[in-house]
Amino acid sequence: MAQAGVGVDMLEISRVRRARARRPRLAERGFSAEERAWCERGARPEERYAACFAAHGAVARALGLTGRGSCGLDDVSVGHEGGQVRVTLSGRALEAAEAAGVREVALSLSYTREVAVANAVAVTAEVRPEEKREPDAGEELRRSFRRARSVIDELERIQETGLAGAVGAASGQDAPDARGASPEE
Repeated sequence: MAQAGVGVDMLEISRVRRARARRPRLAERGFSAEERAWCERGARPEERYAACFAAHGAVARALGLTGRGSCGLDDVSVGHEGGQVRVTLSGRALEAAEAAGVREVALSLSYTREVAVANAVAVTAEVRPEEKREPDAGEELRRSFRRARSVIDELERIQETGLAGAVGAASGQDAPDARGASPEE
C-alpha cells in the first residue's frame, strides 16, 4: 500500500530565546549556514530558528525517525529558494528516505510571536500527483487530421447519396432514402 509520511512539530519561541541566551553558539552547532543566514535576516531571528528547529522534528517524524538519537540536527537542512521552503536530507534522514522510497519532502513553516509550527509530508512516487504534461504537438496534429478526414468522408457520402437521388429523379425512378433503399422497400 502506498503511503506518505506526515510529521508535525511545534515549539515555543521563548524556549529558543532562552536556549540561545544560555548557549551563544547554539545556532552554529545546530543549524546549517543557509539556515542561519535565513534566520538572521529576519527582524526576530528566534521565530525563524524555532521554525527551523520544528522543521527538523517534523521531517524526522515524517520519515519515521522518532526514537532518541535516530536523526541528528545536521541530517535535515531547511532552505529557501524563490519564496519556497525546501528540505535537504543527509545522514540517517537520507538513508531512511531512500529506504522508504521517498521522492521529496514537502514542508510548511508557520510562526507567531509565541509558537513556531512545521508540517512535513514525505512523498513517495506512488502517492505523488502526476505533473500535468503539455499535449504532444504531433499527436494533436494527427487527431486534427483524423477529425478533418472523417468530416470530408461524411460530406462525400452525403454528396454521393444526393447525386444518386438527383439522377433517379431525372430518370423517373424513386430516389433512395437515407439508408439507400427505394420507397418500395
